[in-house]
Amino acid sequence: MANVINHPSRFLHLAISLIILIIFLIPLITFLNNNSLIFTIITKPYFSYYLTSFNNQSHQSHYPWRFSWRNTFINSLEFEGNVNYPSSSSSSNYSNDVSRAISPDFTKCGPVDLPPNAITSPYCCPTLATPFKFIDFKDYLINATYNKYKNNSSIIRVRRPAHLVDDEFIAKLEKGIAIMKSLPNDDPRNFIQQAKVHCAYCNGGYPQKHPFQDQKIDVHRSWLFFPFHRFYIYFFERILGTLIGDPSFALPYWNWDSIQGMQIPSYFTTPNSSLYHKLRHYKHMPPHLVDLNYDILSPKIRTQDQQISYNLAFMYKQMVLANTKELFMGSPYRLGDPAQPGPGSVELAPHNSIHDWLGAVDTPNHEDMGTFYTAARDPIFYAHHSNVDRLWELWTKLEGGRRDYRDDPNWLDSKFFFYDENLNLVRVKVRDCLDTKLLGYVYEEVDLPWLNVNPKPRRTKMQREAKKSSILASKPITKFPFVLDSKVSISVKRPKKLRSKEEKEQEEEVLVIEVTELQSYENVKFDVHIDDDEDMLSDENHAEFVGTFVSLPHGNHGHKSNTRFMVGISKVLENLEAEEDDHIVVTLVPMIGKGDVTIGRINIQFMSK
Repeated sequence: MANVINHPSRFLHLAISLIILIIFLIPLITFLNNNSLIFTIITKPYFSYYLTSFNNQSHQSHYPWRFSWRNTFINSLEFEGNVNYPSSSSSSNYSNDVSRAISPDFTKCGPVDLPPNAITSPYCCPTLATPFKFIDFKDYLINATYNKYKNNSSIIRVRRPAHLVDDEFIAKLEKGIAIMKSLPNDDPRNFIQQAKVHCAYCNGGYPQKHPFQDQKIDVHRSWLFFPFHRFYIYFFERILGTLIGDPSFALPYWNWDSIQGMQIPSYFTTPNSSLYHKLRHYKHMPPHLVDLNYDILSPKIRTQDQQISYNLAFMYKQMVLANTKELFMGSPYRLGDPAQPGPGSVELAPHNSIHDWLGAVDTPNHEDMGTFYTAARDPIFYAHHSNVDRLWELWTKLEGGRRDYRDDPNWLDSKFFFYDENLNLVRVKVRDCLDTKLLGYVYEEVDLPWLNVNPKPRRTKMQREAKKSSILASKPITKFPFVLDSKVSISVKRPKKLRSKEEKEQEEEVLVIEVTELQSYENVKFDVHIDDDEDMLSDENHAEFVGTFVSLPHGNHGHKSNTRFMVGISKVLENLEAEEDDHIVVTLVPMIGKGDVTIGRINIQFMSK
C-alpha cells in the first residue's frame, strides 16, 4: 500500500480500475436482484441494497441507488435455515426449509382493484417517507418515546363493552376521533389515512415479494385475518390515546354477541358527534337488533325474542363448533399462494354479515361498511373489530384451550407495516401479537349467553330419514362443477362412520365446499343445511342449519376468486343421530348473488384439533 501511495500514477490507475469495476457491477447487481434469489441470499448477511423509482400510480418517490449497511433490505425475501433455490416462480417449487411467510412489498403499493361503480378512489397507499426506513416491533416496544408515552410499564388498557361505558369515556372517544379527522391529509394518523391502511391490505394494494409480484396480498379469507386486524386496531388505539393524552385509553368493543349489546351503541348515532357516519343503513338504528346472519336481499321479519334466540344459536355454531384452527382462523396463506384460500367461521359471519347489515342501502356496493375498501371510514368499524378480536381471544380458551397456528413459522413470521402514534413506520410479525397482555390490553369479561346453546334438530329422526330417502331416490347424481343459481341438495359420502369418542376428540369431521369462479365484484351469500327438509328449511336455531358463506364486494384484479368453505359437523351429526349413516344430504341455498358462484366439489375431510 505504501508503494502505491508513493506513486500517484499507480494510485490513479487503481482508482480508475475500481470505478470501472463498480460501473460493471451495478447492472449485474440489478440483474441478479430482479431475476434471481441468489443475490438476496448471499448479500443479506452483510449489507442491504435497494433500487426504487418514481411510482406514478401510488405517488411515491424514493432515492435511487441508496445503500444501507443495516439489515433493512425490504425488497428481499427473508430466508431461514438451509436454502434450496427454487427453479421457477411457482410456489410449489419451494423447499420446506425456505421461509414462505407473507410480507408486503411496502414500497410497491399501487392502486387497488375496485368494482366499476365504486364511490371512492383506488389510491389507498400511505404516505411514504424518503429514505424508506422502519423499526421492528420489538424495538418499538422498548424505545424511549414509547416508554415516555406509557409513563408506567405496568399500564394495562381494558377494553370494555360499548354499551357499558360512561359519558366521560364517550367524550374521550369523540375527542380522539375528532382530532384524527382534523389532522393534515398527509399525516399517517389522519382518520382517512388510517382507513386507507385497511383498503390497501384488503384489496390488493401490495404485491408479494419477488419473485411473486404478480400475486396481490389480501388479508381476508385466510389465517392472516385475525392477526392483521389485531395489529390494525392496536395502532389505531395507540394513536387515539396519544392524541387525547391518556395512556390508559382503550377502544370499546361492540358486544353484539350479548343480549344487551345487539344494537348499535346509541352514541355512534348522534348527528353532531364525530362518531356519527352518514353512510349507514337507515333502518338499522337503535333499538333495531342486529341480525348476525343478515340477508341483504330478504331481511327476516322477527320479534326481538326470536332474533336474540337465532343470534345466540348462530354464535354457538360459529364459535364452539369451529373447533380446529382452520375452521375458526382460516386456511394457510403462504408466499406464492393466491389470495383468499379459505375463510374462518367468524370472519364469514358475524363479521361479514354485520358489515353488510351496517352498509347504506343507497350506495352501489353498500358503502361504507358494506365493502372492505371503505369500511374503516365508519368509526363503528373499530368497535366492531374490537369485538372480533375479543372472540379470537375467547376461542383460544374454549374447552381448556384450542390450538392455533403457532407451530407454523410461515404464519408466525408473516409481516405487516403500520404507522405508530409517533409517525414511525413499524414492521410487525404475527408472532408479536399472540398475547394481548404483552400488547398492553385485555378485555373486560362478560357473560357468554351463547356458550351452551347447542341447537337441537327441528324434526325427529324418523322424519329426517324419510325425507332423506326421498331426496336420495329422486335426485340425479350431481356433476361437479355446477353454477349455484338455485337451491340444490347433494348426497355426500362419509369416509368413516361411527367414530369413537377418542377419534372425535382428536379429529373433527369437516364438510368442505370448494368455491370456484366467485364473482368478486358482487355480494354473494349461500346457506348450508344437512339432512334438512328442502321444502321447509330450518332456521339458525336448529341443528340442520350448519353455516353460511358470505362474500362482500371487493376487487380481485380482474379475476374470479377460488376459495373453500369449511364447516365442522361432528357435533351436528351427533345431534341429528346420523353418526351411523353412510351419506349425508347437503342442501345449498343461494340467498344473494344467484349464479355468481360455482361449486367445484363437496366432500368430507378430517382435521386435527
